[in-house]
Amino acid sequence: MPRSTNSVASRKRRKKILKQAKGYFGARKNVYTVAKNTVEKGMLYSYRDRRKKKGNFRRLWIQRINAATRMHGMSYSEFMGKMNQKGIHLNRKVLADLAMNNPEAFKAVVDEVNS
Repeated sequence: MPRSTNSVASRKRRKKILKQAKGYFGARKNVYTVAKNTVEKGMLYSYRDRRKKKGNFRRLWIQRINAATRMHGMSYSEFMGKMNQKGIHLNRKVLADLAMNNPEAFKAVVDEVNS
């Protein structure tokens, strides 16, 4: 009995990879073996960077809070330490948003922490 190959499934699999490689430069977009390597690497980067994005945002929020607290004569670490002592539970995302978009409310939080 001769060997049977499933060319329909093979073509579908290759077309899927080449479709994902759309927009790449040179052979990366139309040579299957090159496109496969590029797409796999791209998937690894996207997986890794979805996690890194969370850390990047946390760093941004900390920088914004630090800048705002220094305007009120305090450092970020002092501010966060006093927040924990007072039992004020606001996360960094909310604090950074207050510092950027509502400075009066952020000043009220700083005054509460200092009292």
